[in-house]
Amino acid sequence: MALDIKFLQSEVFDQYMADDDNRPWIIGFSGGKDSTMLLQLVWSTVAKIEPMLRTRQIHVVCNDTLVENPKIAKFIHVTLEKIQTEAVRQGIPLTVHETTPRLEESFWVNLIGKGYPAPNNTFRWCTERLKINPTTEFIKNKISQIGEVIILLGTRSAESVNRAKSIKKYEVKGERLRKHVLPNAYVFALIKDVETDEVWHYLLQNDPGWGGTNRDLVTLYRNASGGDCPLVIDTTTPSCGNSRFGCWVCTVVKKDKSMAALIDNGEEWMEPLADFRDMLQENRNKRELRDTKRRGSYIEDENTWGPYIEEERANMLRILLEAQKEVQRSEPELVLINAQELVGIQVTWHRDSLFRFSVADIYNSVYGTALEAKDFDVQDLFEKEILREIFHDEEDFELINEMLEVQRSKYILVSKYGLQNDLENHIDRYVKMRK
Repeated sequence: MALDIKFLQSEVFDQYMADDDNRPWIIGFSGGKDSTMLLQLVWSTVAKIEPMLRTRQIHVVCNDTLVENPKIAKFIHVTLEKIQTEAVRQGIPLTVHETTPRLEESFWVNLIGKGYPAPNNTFRWCTERLKINPTTEFIKNKISQIGEVIILLGTRSAESVNRAKSIKKYEVKGERLRKHVLPNAYVFALIKDVETDEVWHYLLQNDPGWGGTNRDLVTLYRNASGGDCPLVIDTTTPSCGNSRFGCWVCTVVKKDKSMAALIDNGEEWMEPLADFRDMLQENRNKRELRDTKRRGSYIEDENTWGPYIEEERANMLRILLEAQKEVQRSEPELVLINAQELVGIQVTWHRDSLFRFSVADIYNSVYGTALEAKDFDVQDLFEKEILREIFHDEEDFELINEMLEVQRSKYILVSKYGLQNDLENHIDRYVKMRK
């Protein structure tokens, strides 16, 4: 049976005009083929409704993990700007929102700061921190403001067996909406029964309401020979798997086929990124690069695999900055790790009582700059000159200064949890060194 676009649009119209206290719509937009089709169907339908009847608010939410494939990230950013501009011009009650992980949950602060091992299928710490939490927080905020929301997702049963099971599990026969795992949230899976070839046929035959065509999207898929990541808002939504436009640092898959394909199709500037990802995957299970203690526990145990050792964290930061410097030769605006994340790494090192390496020194060694440690730290709570007047012993001065850094790190990362334990452990190590 051929895809019935008019039926899908009628579904959108009926649900949009439903008498349900105008519960706002939240559309998960990843910039891929499925979410683009979903948004186009909503846009084309709402645009035909009389302006005075367009009273239901629509929120387009796109999550940026801060480690997205740069080629894809740039494409999505340009698309979102077009969507917001045209929504205002055409009187569509739609606003665009980009969510990002909190600093303490960002990929680089976890990997290089805390020393988390690169993600794999058994320790996939990235999905929740980078994807689920930011978008979930946005949805929860809307629920707290309004009461209930309807989430529109471009998930399709044809995408995978697991996705089909997930959709089936929560749907109610005869009803458009199904309950979401979040309280007071409902899901409207408009295109769940659409086949992949029907998605492409629709996109090639219908231009987006915000202008332009879908040719760039088609070219992107063709060059990357891959698929897109769905907007992940809970554990029932499959993550990237084998079909992905996602994080360029992803080590869950054995080979990043999409990035490799982009490089083969002329994006050679991405080679340093591919090399860095491969290094992460290769080094993950090297015993000599992992500590024999977990954070908060200082009992040596050769059978315990803890975080990356201090030297490896510093080494990864140096190689990352070298990769960033290299790609900036052809992509000068591209930033792989931002200033806030650099501060977050330095703060995390201090919190974990790691003082042998300085983010400023590593940055200076790569970029030839003359930045000081304070450029990657918070303003001193106490003047160091006063400390020196009180503590004549250099080692005592360093101890107090380092403990203050541990305390400051808790404030920057908005978490005082475990502060007393961190300080006590730091003192214990100091006493052992003085014996």
